[in-house]
Amino acid sequence: MKFVSSVNVAKSSHSRSNYLILIIVIVVAGISQGLLLPVLSIFLEQKGVSPGLNGLNAAALYVGSFAMTLIAERLLGAVGFKKLIVGGLLFVMFPLILFPYFPDIKIWFILRLAVGIGDSALHYAAQLWVLLVTAPEKRGRYISLYGMSYGLGFSIGPLGIKLLGFGEAVPFWVLFVCMGAVLLLVLMKLPDTKPEKTEHGQLPERRFRRSWSWAWYALIPALLYGYMEAGMNSNFPVYGLRIGFDANQISSLLPFVGIGGLFLQLPLGMLSDRFGRKRVLMSAGIAGGVMFMLVPVAGTHFWWTLVLLTIAGGLVGSFFSLGLAYAADILPKALLPAANVVASFHFTIGSILGPNVGGQMINWISPGSMFTLLGCMYLLFGAAGVLFRNKPIPQSVVK
Repeated sequence: MKFVSSVNVAKSSHSRSNYLILIIVIVVAGISQGLLLPVLSIFLEQKGVSPGLNGLNAAALYVGSFAMTLIAERLLGAVGFKKLIVGGLLFVMFPLILFPYFPDIKIWFILRLAVGIGDSALHYAAQLWVLLVTAPEKRGRYISLYGMSYGLGFSIGPLGIKLLGFGEAVPFWVLFVCMGAVLLLVLMKLPDTKPEKTEHGQLPERRFRRSWSWAWYALIPALLYGYMEAGMNSNFPVYGLRIGFDANQISSLLPFVGIGGLFLQLPLGMLSDRFGRKRVLMSAGIAGGVMFMLVPVAGTHFWWTLVLLTIAGGLVGSFFSLGLAYAADILPKALLPAANVVASFHFTIGSILGPNVGGQMINWISPGSMFTLLGCMYLLFGAAGVLFRNKPIPQSVVK
């Protein structure tokens, strides 16, 4: 079975109001992730849970995300865009209010699985909807705004830590109420549509293989972004402490990776509309890789490190969204759902590899080696763009 873009989806979703609702959904999803990660880590640290077990418990979210990735395409075909977004919101909302009332690490593992499933479901449906209905000449701009929205929410989320002073459950209830309002907005305003199915389908494995074969260069950025995001969040504090930064300096520096992404996502998206997605990805990858490799050279100089992290994060912070936009340029709409699954799979693998590989580099080589490897990965990606050529796609798939 394969998907083609639905005429009804296109007609109903070109309106700005529908796009705005999708953006609001993604902002709230970002807030939930930005809140859960630090708050739950604080709770576990206060309970005396070891950092290793703390990290393992946090990995449950990625396990849930990976599980949803395996069935997301078929589930979307069965229930449609709106119902999948609604289901995703519900899977995130209800575990939220259970966390403070069931402070057991085993229960939290299950709750985080559910949150990962819900987050992956609503992301898959929302980003695919945006890709299917956006005109190619504006795709970079709109998908970059989508990425900025999640980054904005993720940056706002940690502010919920301040609500802990009013009670451990308060941040969770505030977020639950906000998500409930968004859920009502989705139920009342978004059209209930789903992709049309073609009569002559093909096996899922063939769709995934074809989408990767034809658009591998556009799908690798999701892996690099997942590796960078998870690796920086997990390993930079260790790197900072080992070279001589204190905890306050580390907590001040780390957000600037995301702040750089917020500033440059839209400009890079607009540049990709004008000069081509591949050219921008190659340039940003090479420049970002150089910036990451210069971080160890800055040593304990706070302001140089801040500038380098901001520029590096800004250049590669749009990799996931720009990669998806480039895949939409290359592939027929029939293969976009499969390509989205592959991108989500890549992101999950990168998120798992980042903390582990970076941590081993710090332990066995040197603290700065995590940045050397990260920079080399982006440099290799940029250089690999020379090898990538768009292959002609058979008309049987295009139609």
